[in-house]
Amino acid sequence: MRHVLTSCALALAAFAVRADGLQDLEQFLREVDSGKATFTQVVTSPKRVSEAVARSKTSSGRFEFLRPGRFRFVYARPFEQTIVADGQTLWLHDVDLNQVTSRPQKDALGSTPAALIAADTDLKGLSEAFELKPGAARDGMEWLEARPKDRNGQLQMVRVGFRQGQLAVLDIEDSLGQRSILTFSDWQANAPLKPADFKFQPPAGASVIRP
Repeated sequence: MRHVLTSCALALAAFAVRADGLQDLEQFLREVDSGKATFTQVVTSPKRVSEAVARSKTSSGRFEFLRPGRFRFVYARPFEQTIVADGQTLWLHDVDLNQVTSRPQKDALGSTPAALIAADTDLKGLSEAFELKPGAARDGMEWLEARPKDRNGQLQMVRVGFRQGQLAVLDIEDSLGQRSILTFSDWQANAPLKPADFKFQPPAGASVIRP
Protein backbone atom coordinates (compact mmCIF):
# COMPACT_ATOMS: atom_id res chain seq x y z
CA MET A 1 0.00 0.00 0.00
CA ARG A 2 2.85 2.35 0.86
CA HIS A 3 4.39 1.75 -2.58
CA VAL A 4 1.06 2.56 -4.28
CA LEU A 5 0.70 5.80 -2.35
CA THR A 6 4.30 6.72 -3.11
CA SER A 7 3.78 6.05 -6.81
CA CYS A 8 0.63 8.16 -6.84
CA ALA A 9 2.40 10.99 -5.04
CA LEU A 10 5.27 10.90 -7.53
CA ALA A 11 2.85 10.88 -10.45
CA LEU A 12 0.98 13.87 -9.05
CA ALA A 13 4.24 15.70 -8.40
CA ALA A 14 5.37 15.04 -11.96
CA PHE A 15 2.03 16.31 -13.29
CA ALA A 16 2.32 19.44 -11.15
CA VAL A 17 5.75 20.16 -12.59
CA ARG A 18 4.48 19.56 -16.11
CA ALA A 19 1.36 21.71 -15.62
CA ASP A 20 3.09 25.07 -15.48
CA GLY A 21 2.35 27.97 -17.82
CA LEU A 22 5.90 29.28 -17.54
CA GLN A 23 7.33 25.94 -18.62
CA ASP A 24 4.79 25.77 -21.45
CA LEU A 25 5.99 29.16 -22.67
CA GLU A 26 9.62 28.08 -22.42
CA GLN A 27 8.88 24.96 -24.44
CA PHE A 28 6.86 26.98 -26.98
CA LEU A 29 9.77 29.39 -27.47
CA ARG A 30 12.26 26.55 -27.76
CA GLU A 31 10.33 24.25 -30.09
CA VAL A 32 8.10 26.49 -32.22
CA ASP A 33 9.97 28.92 -34.47
CA SER A 34 7.03 29.85 -36.69
CA GLY A 35 3.31 29.27 -36.90
CA LYS A 36 -0.06 30.01 -38.44
CA ALA A 37 -3.48 30.14 -36.82
CA THR A 38 -6.93 31.65 -37.08
CA PHE A 39 -8.12 33.86 -34.26
CA THR A 40 -11.19 35.46 -32.74
CA GLN A 41 -10.79 38.64 -30.72
CA VAL A 42 -13.35 40.00 -28.25
CA VAL A 43 -12.68 43.52 -26.93
CA THR A 44 -14.69 44.61 -23.89
CA SER A 45 -14.74 48.23 -22.72
CA PRO A 46 -15.29 49.28 -19.08
CA LYS A 47 -18.98 49.45 -18.21
CA ARG A 48 -20.36 52.95 -18.02
CA VAL A 49 -22.74 54.05 -15.26
CA SER A 50 -25.58 54.36 -17.78
CA GLU A 51 -24.99 50.87 -19.22
CA ALA A 52 -26.56 47.63 -18.04
CA VAL A 53 -23.74 45.58 -19.56
CA ALA A 54 -20.27 46.43 -20.83
CA ARG A 55 -19.87 47.07 -24.55
CA SER A 56 -17.93 44.52 -26.57
CA LYS A 57 -16.99 43.94 -30.18
CA THR A 58 -15.80 40.79 -31.93
CA SER A 59 -13.39 40.50 -34.83
CA SER A 60 -11.66 37.58 -36.50
CA GLY A 61 -8.88 36.78 -38.92
CA ARG A 62 -5.62 34.93 -39.28
CA PHE A 63 -2.24 35.20 -37.59
CA GLU A 64 1.26 34.07 -38.51
CA PHE A 65 4.71 34.62 -37.05
CA LEU A 66 8.37 33.88 -37.56
CA ARG A 67 10.94 34.44 -34.84
CA PRO A 68 12.64 36.66 -34.16
CA GLY A 69 10.43 39.70 -34.55
CA ARG A 70 8.14 38.97 -37.49
CA PHE A 71 4.37 38.56 -37.40
CA ARG A 72 1.17 39.39 -39.25
CA PHE A 73 -2.39 39.85 -38.02
CA VAL A 74 -4.95 40.00 -40.85
CA TYR A 75 -8.38 41.08 -39.62
CA ALA A 76 -11.11 39.97 -42.01
CA ARG A 77 -14.27 40.77 -40.00
CA PRO A 78 -15.96 43.11 -39.32
CA PHE A 79 -13.39 45.47 -40.90
CA GLU A 80 -10.35 44.63 -42.99
CA GLN A 81 -7.10 45.61 -41.32
CA THR A 82 -3.55 44.27 -41.43
CA ILE A 83 -0.76 44.61 -38.86
CA VAL A 84 2.69 43.48 -40.00
CA ALA A 85 6.06 43.46 -38.26
CA ASP A 86 8.84 42.77 -40.77
CA GLY A 87 11.76 42.84 -38.33
CA GLN A 88 12.46 46.55 -38.78
CA THR A 89 9.11 48.31 -39.19
CA LEU A 90 5.64 47.86 -37.73
CA TRP A 91 2.97 48.51 -40.37
CA LEU A 92 -0.76 49.11 -39.88
CA HIS A 93 -2.97 49.08 -42.98
CA ASP A 94 -6.58 50.22 -42.67
CA VAL A 95 -8.28 49.04 -45.85
CA ASP A 96 -11.43 51.17 -45.52
CA LEU A 97 -9.41 54.37 -45.05
CA ASN A 98 -6.76 53.25 -47.56
CA GLN A 99 -4.24 54.44 -44.99
CA VAL A 100 -0.95 52.95 -43.82
CA THR A 101 0.86 53.87 -40.61
CA SER A 102 4.48 52.82 -40.05
CA ARG A 103 6.67 52.98 -36.96
CA PRO A 104 10.14 51.68 -36.12
CA GLN A 105 9.56 48.25 -34.70
CA LYS A 106 12.06 48.65 -31.88
CA ASP A 107 10.01 51.58 -30.52
CA ALA A 108 6.65 49.88 -30.82
CA LEU A 109 7.04 46.21 -29.97
CA GLY A 110 9.04 45.84 -26.75
CA SER A 111 6.27 45.39 -24.15
CA THR A 112 3.37 44.23 -26.30
CA PRO A 113 1.42 40.94 -26.33
CA ALA A 114 2.87 40.11 -29.74
CA ALA A 115 6.36 40.27 -28.22
CA LEU A 116 5.50 37.29 -26.02
CA ILE A 117 4.90 35.18 -29.10
CA ALA A 118 7.28 36.44 -31.74
CA ALA A 119 10.01 38.71 -30.38
CA ASP A 120 12.41 36.39 -28.57
CA THR A 121 13.57 32.80 -28.68
CA ASP A 122 13.99 32.24 -24.93
CA LEU A 123 12.70 33.37 -21.55
CA LYS A 124 15.83 35.42 -20.85
CA GLY A 125 14.99 37.89 -23.60
CA LEU A 126 11.35 38.19 -22.55
CA SER A 127 12.31 38.63 -18.90
CA GLU A 128 14.04 41.88 -19.79
CA ALA A 129 10.67 43.41 -20.70
CA PHE A 130 8.20 41.38 -18.59
CA GLU A 131 7.77 40.02 -15.10
CA LEU A 132 6.75 36.42 -15.75
CA LYS A 133 5.08 33.99 -13.37
CA PRO A 134 2.84 30.91 -13.63
CA GLY A 135 -0.88 31.46 -13.11
CA ALA A 136 -3.51 29.09 -11.72
CA ALA A 137 -4.82 26.42 -14.08
CA ARG A 138 -8.39 27.01 -15.31
CA ASP A 139 -10.68 26.24 -18.24
CA GLY A 140 -8.55 23.23 -19.14
CA MET A 141 -5.47 25.40 -19.69
CA GLU A 142 -2.20 26.27 -17.98
CA TRP A 143 -1.64 30.01 -17.61
CA LEU A 144 1.23 32.43 -17.51
CA GLU A 145 0.99 36.01 -16.23
CA ALA A 146 3.18 38.63 -17.91
CA ARG A 147 3.36 42.16 -16.54
CA PRO A 148 5.46 44.81 -18.34
CA LYS A 149 8.36 46.14 -16.30
CA ASP A 150 7.69 49.54 -17.85
CA ARG A 151 4.68 50.67 -15.82
CA ASN A 152 4.18 53.79 -17.95
CA GLY A 153 2.87 52.00 -21.02
CA GLN A 154 -0.72 51.26 -21.96
CA LEU A 155 -0.39 47.51 -21.44
CA GLN A 156 -1.01 46.40 -17.86
CA MET A 157 -1.18 42.61 -17.94
CA VAL A 158 -1.20 39.69 -20.36
CA ARG A 159 -2.40 36.23 -19.38
CA VAL A 160 -1.26 33.52 -21.78
CA GLY A 161 -3.19 30.25 -21.88
CA PHE A 162 -1.71 26.98 -23.14
CA ARG A 163 -3.77 23.88 -23.86
CA GLN A 164 -1.63 20.73 -23.95
CA GLY A 165 1.42 22.87 -24.64
CA GLN A 166 -0.18 24.74 -27.53
CA LEU A 167 -0.83 28.48 -27.43
CA ALA A 168 -4.60 28.93 -27.04
CA VAL A 169 -5.46 32.34 -25.54
CA LEU A 170 -4.07 35.83 -24.96
CA ASP A 171 -6.05 37.73 -22.31
CA ILE A 172 -4.94 41.38 -22.35
CA GLU A 173 -5.73 44.24 -19.97
CA ASP A 174 -4.77 47.86 -20.64
CA SER A 175 -4.47 50.98 -18.52
CA LEU A 176 -7.92 52.23 -19.62
CA GLY A 177 -9.64 49.15 -18.21
CA GLN A 178 -10.23 47.60 -21.61
CA ARG A 179 -9.93 43.83 -21.94
CA SER A 180 -9.08 42.00 -25.15
CA ILE A 181 -9.24 38.21 -25.44
CA LEU A 182 -7.71 36.51 -28.48
CA THR A 183 -8.57 32.84 -28.93
CA PHE A 184 -6.45 30.85 -31.40
CA SER A 185 -7.42 27.75 -33.36
CA ASP A 186 -6.24 25.63 -36.31
CA TRP A 187 -2.58 25.99 -35.32
CA GLN A 188 0.13 25.00 -37.76
CA ALA A 189 3.31 24.90 -35.68
CA ASN A 190 6.64 25.41 -37.47
CA ALA A 191 4.88 26.43 -40.67
CA PRO A 192 7.24 26.89 -43.67
CA LEU A 193 7.55 30.67 -43.45
CA LYS A 194 10.51 32.85 -44.41
CA PRO A 195 11.43 36.52 -43.75
CA ALA A 196 10.32 37.59 -47.24
CA ASP A 197 6.76 36.49 -46.39
CA PHE A 198 6.54 39.41 -43.94
CA LYS A 199 7.58 42.16 -46.31
CA PHE A 200 4.86 44.80 -46.61
CA GLN A 201 4.37 47.13 -49.54
CA PRO A 202 1.83 49.95 -49.09
CA PRO A 203 -0.93 49.61 -51.72
CA ALA A 204 -0.90 52.03 -54.63
CA GLY A 205 -2.72 55.23 -53.74
CA ALA A 206 -2.66 54.63 -49.98
CA SER A 207 -1.64 57.52 -47.76
CA VAL A 208 1.39 56.61 -45.63
CA ILE A 209 1.83 58.15 -42.19
CA ARG A 210 5.18 57.99 -40.44
CA PRO A 211 4.85 59.53 -36.94
